[in-house]
Parts: sequence; C-alpha cells; structure tokens
Amino acid sequence: MRELTVAAALENAGRSILRRSVSGEPRGVLCAMGVCFECRMDIGGVPHRRACMEMEGSRRPAVDPREQVDEVECDVAVVGAGPAGIAAACRAAEAGARTVLLDENPAPGGQIHRHLPGQPAPEGARAWLDRLAASGAEVRSGWSVVDADADAAAESSSPRFRFGLFAEDDGALLSVRASRVVVATGARELFLPFPGWTLPGVMGAGGAQAMAKMGADFRGRSAVVAGSGPLLLPVAAYLEKAGAEVALVAEQAGLLGLARFAAELSLFPGKLLEAARYRGGFFPAPYRTGTWIAQAHGRERVEAVTLTDGRDDFTLDCDLAAVGYGLVPNAELARLLSCETVRGAVVADTAQETSVPGVFAAGEPCGVAGLDTAIAEGEIAGLAAAGRLDGGTAEVRRLSRARARGRRLAAAMESVFRPRAELAAAVRADTIVCRCEDVRLSSIARAAGAREAKLATRAGMGPCQGRVCGPALEFLFGWDSDTVRPPLKPAALGSLAMMTEDSA
Repeated sequence: MRELTVAAALENAGRSILRRSVSGEPRGVLCAMGVCFECRMDIGGVPHRRACMEMEGSRRPAVDPREQVDEVECDVAVVGAGPAGIAAACRAAEAGARTVLLDENPAPGGQIHRHLPGQPAPEGARAWLDRLAASGAEVRSGWSVVDADADAAAESSSPRFRFGLFAEDDGALLSVRASRVVVATGARELFLPFPGWTLPGVMGAGGAQAMAKMGADFRGRSAVVAGSGPLLLPVAAYLEKAGAEVALVAEQAGLLGLARFAAELSLFPGKLLEAARYRGGFFPAPYRTGTWIAQAHGRERVEAVTLTDGRDDFTLDCDLAAVGYGLVPNAELARLLSCETVRGAVVADTAQETSVPGVFAAGEPCGVAGLDTAIAEGEIAGLAAAGRLDGGTAEVRRLSRARARGRRLAAAMESVFRPRAELAAAVRADTIVCRCEDVRLSSIARAAGAREAKLATRAGMGPCQGRVCGPALEFLFGWDSDTVRPPLKPAALGSLAMMTEDSA
C-alpha cells in the first residue's frame, strides 16, 4: 500500500470537508501545496496541521523548541528545492561550496516534480535528483523558512556569515548562517474569487494535479478545468489519465490572443508538440476560449458551475472544478531580505544577483518562465554564489541564451494570458474575497488600500498571510501588497521566542 498525504487519503474516503471557516462555511483543499492553509486540521492531536503536507499515518508529537535547536553554517544556503533550487544547490556544491538546501516539502522536486516520498521520481527529475544526491549538498526537507536577517554577521561565529535564516519543522528550529543565499522559492497559483469558489471540490488547477500526484483517486469524477495559461492543458491531461472525466477546459483568453501566442511558439517547436500532446490527453473533451467560470453551485461541496463568455451563460454538472489564473512569484523571502521587486518579481542581474549583494534569485521568484528557464537560472545562480561564474565560457553562454529565450516566451505568455477585466464583474457584494477571515467584497470595497483593508477587516491577516487574497485584491482594486514581516509562515510560539532570543 503506497503512502498518501492526509488530504489525499481523506478525499479518497469521501471526506472533502476538512474544516469549517470562521463563519461556519465548509472548506476543503484549495492549493494542495501548503500555501493557502485551507486544509488545516488537527492531525495526531496537533492542531493547525496542513493536510496536504502531512503523510498519512505520520505522528507529530509536540516538541519543546529549546530542546530541538540546530545550527548550521555554510557558504551557500539555497531556499526552495524545485528545479531552480536543485540546479543551484548542485552547481554550488560541485564547485566546492558548503551548501545547504532547505525546503518545506517532504522530498525535493518542487511542485512540477512533486511525488510521494519513497516513490520513484518523475522521469524528468531523476537525473537532477541523482545529481543532487551525489553533489555533497546538505538537503533539509520539511523545513519552512519563517524568518531571515541580511545582517547576521554580529551573531555568527565568523563575520563572513552575513545572512541568517530561521527554519521550523514541527516546533523544532534550525538556524542557518550563510555567506550567500539563493532564493528559489518558486511560485503559487493566482486565485481570483467568484461566487461559490470556497466550496470544497473547487481547487486550484495545479492544486488538483498536486492532489492526484500525492495519491488522490479522481476516478469517476466529473471535472471542469478553467482559468488561464498553459498549465490548464497538462492539468486536464493529467486528470483524464488519473481517471477523471474532463467535461470542459475553459480558457479565459480569447482566440486571437492564443493565435498570437501560437505564432510565438513557432520558435519553440518542442513546446508546440508538447501542447499538442497534452491536448490529445483529454480529447474529445471540448476546449473553449474566451470562457470563464462565473459561479460554482452546491451545498456542502461543488455540484455544478456556471460558465460565461460575457454574452451567454451555461451550466455544467461537475464534482471537481480545477481553477487557476496562472502563477504568482513567491517573493516574500526576497522582500524580507530587502531585495528590489518590480510587479511582484525579484529583480536580478545577469549573474542572478539581486539588489542585495550576496543574495541571488532564480526561477519563478524572478517571474514565471518555465522549467528550462528555471534550471538555467538556477545553474547560473549556483555558480555565481560559489564564486565560480565565468561569463566567457561556452557553458555559461549556453545557459544565458536559454534564460533569454525563456524570458522572451514568458513576456508573450504574460501578455496573452493576463486575466480580463470582466472577471472582476463576477464578484458580487457577498462574495468572500479573503478566505482565511471570511471577508466579503462589501466589507472591503470602500478601503483605500491593502493596509486600510487589513486594519478594518483583517483581510490578509489569516494563516496564509495574504498569499491568496493579496494578488486577488490587487486584481480587483489595483492595491499593492502590504509590507512583508516575519514570520513568513505561521510558526509555534516557542519557536518565535527562540528566534527573538537568538537575534537579540
């Protein structure tokens, strides 16, 4: 019997309601990636555990952080074990730098190569994971970075360890002192509110795929995949392969925009073939452009969705709605370290170094540009962080060309798949816009900005700390995100006390 996440095991048992919100509404899995905290529940007597991150049968005894403190000093600390982080850790360690790789997931691979611990990794990830194992990098899985200090030399045993990171795992605390840091924290889905989007069974597009990868059985389920971006195609194909019946894939971008994007893809024939293969994976299910979900219906879980093209509406029965509007860079750690960002993405130079000397960024924190770009940027960042980047070598020139191609494609993708303004019209006055605190649009519409909305309604102050509602409110009102402050993710009070003592 293979090991599953708690969320997947409960889904397979027919339990889609994992908790009740602050106003009593049923809630289930949304992101399935540890971002939204919608699946939090008591597990093994420990409250507020994320069911999508916990393995079935795991036991989480309470620990006293004073008895569970570890300290590590290294040349390069890499945060995030997705493709970019793995590539960075490999190149830094292979160059002779003492390297520590931190990630909150149970195993390296990130969301794109997500797989159950003990199960074979996806074919595309095996070479890099084998290389990581042989590189000499120290891998710390299951650790969430909750705080960071860009001027930690005074507290270190050596002035060369400028950066301090605090990571937590079930109350245990890890203090990492590093000479240089690589931020490879990936991205998260962009969720835009619509009436009924909080119903269990309405998941992120990538969230539904992640649930299937982590053991959820979707056989016999009727699924509607909707939103925007190239991710919809592999998600629909994966769900169909997993036994679901995909009733419709609805892309909000218009046909003309997709035609322009296809023309851009002509320079990337491999991407076109990949898209065609994914489309074949859920054929003959219809694929409609210029169409989006206006409302989800159901009592305790989703039972149907109403879709629209802005003129005509129609309703489809379904018990799974996988909805995502692209990806948002996870730039919170970089912002906490005072790195410059533009339109939510970290600014990095040709060596992937940010505006803060010694802090590098790679992959999706710099803007979503695909797997090949993330790996190329990770390799460059790892070499640069280890002090071994020689821009004159053929290898570095190859990596730079791959990065440039990917960034060009990303710019075209951002233009075509940008959410249309009509999506905001679907949000009614009684629609919840902050899921953690059950804040409705009517309560927040008169606020002048994100800070005022937070103070007046608690929007953005829940466990996800604005990672879900922040980008949604930016789309609805044009508000910039509020300031970033520690802890970056919820942490035990004991751990917070230890971090405060350590930095005092």
